[in-house]
Amino acid sequence: MSRERFEELVADALDEVPAELLSHMENVVVLVEDDPPEPGLLGLYEGYALTERGWDYGGVLPDRIFVYRNPTLAICNTEEEVVEEVAVTVVHEIAHHFGIDDDHLHELGWG
Repeated sequence: MSRERFEELVADALDEVPAELLSHMENVVVLVEDDPPEPGLLGLYEGYALTERGWDYGGVLPDRIFVYRNPTLAICNTEEEVVEEVAVTVVHEIAHHFGIDDDHLHELGWG
């Protein structure tokens, strides 16, 4: 799958996130990269979760949500599987922006 098509799927996944939730996302950008900094990652959140931001938060670069193309494609056999995995990854990383950790995400079924 081309990078352009993969980026479209990430954009589609973001379009599925409820607007009221997206409206609370502050100072965050979603990026597509081919490969993660370490093996096994499909996505990564870098930054300060909303729950960690205090009175002194300001003047910082945007938080970053990465969705990694090559490892996602490596575990999927069809475009439909890619669509599903991208959606799960996007939700997972957005949840980190809101301060939800991996353990709680797994409890909620977003492993």
